[in-house]
Amino acid sequence: MRSARNLTLRRTVVMYPQFCASIREIAHIHSRWKEHGIAKGLLLYGQSGSGKTTVLDYYAKHFPRRATLGVVKIPVLRVVTPESPTVKSLAEAILTAMGDPAASRDSAPTKTTRIKHLFKKCAVELVMLDEFHHFYERRRVAEGKKVSDWLKNLLSECEIPIVLCGLPRSIAALNANSQLRRRFSSPHHLKEFSFTTEEDQLEFRAVLSALEESLPGGGRADIAHPEKARRFYFATAGLIDYVVKILDRVVSDSDLLSWSGNTLPALATAFRKEVWADVPDALNPFMAPAKSLRLLTQVREPFDGWDDPTQYTLSRSAAALVGLSQGQGDDA
Repeated sequence: MRSARNLTLRRTVVMYPQFCASIREIAHIHSRWKEHGIAKGLLLYGQSGSGKTTVLDYYAKHFPRRATLGVVKIPVLRVVTPESPTVKSLAEAILTAMGDPAASRDSAPTKTTRIKHLFKKCAVELVMLDEFHHFYERRRVAEGKKVSDWLKNLLSECEIPIVLCGLPRSIAALNANSQLRRRFSSPHHLKEFSFTTEEDQLEFRAVLSALEESLPGGGRADIAHPEKARRFYFATAGLIDYVVKILDRVVSDSDLLSWSGNTLPALATAFRKEVWADVPDALNPFMAPAKSLRLLTQVREPFDGWDDPTQYTLSRSAAALVGLSQGQGDDA
């Protein structure tokens, strides 16, 4: 039998409903621009580990760069927002993503001019700006407003649709600039899996089953069994990235491509290695008694930094928006 140590699920894409819905939302604004020249915006938000980056990568992969008559065409441009962005650093990030060897040179206005030129020359159809929540920092409200104004002006002049992607606090970043916000309709929430209703449970179990089946000899451990799936839910808070991390570790630690029998000890070890190194046995979801399982969202637990989207809204009053832009508001 072959070793599984070099096997990974990182390149496995499971087409579950939330994932497909996110792809459709991006495709909608892209096609509206291509067919009617309407440059709209989409805010895609979700918890860290919910699969946002996978969505962006999957969509961009279907619109690869291509060289035409010596010019590189970039239908879909994916950019990662730098931490504590300034106009200059964001402009540099955009130029770097386009492959500009002179991305770090010159002033912000010169970079902006070059971006406009390259957008047209490279036939950019859609911009996807990841980690957009970096725009929202209470201590840097004025700078964040300045950068978002720059982004709004750039998009207006170039008339290109954009996908903003980030943590739920991205909504607050968008609220801080009412003019930029006008380009966006309802935000799209890439939700984590739930385990509340029977429908929720069946969906989560289907994803576990698909991931296991993607492994050579998969399906023998039956990780989609209701009880194992329930433990997986509490171990991951329903976040697909953590599911993959745990499974990847189990497989990489195994000498076989198939694994079966009592897999809970292996899953418990993988949880400790990949999610919570100091987890007490009583809180390890693959070891704890079934009746004591709970989400690990308390202080110093893996998911204590949960960014609750219910504290943000896109229907705030103009007065509240003004207060936030002046540094007087909060993120509630």
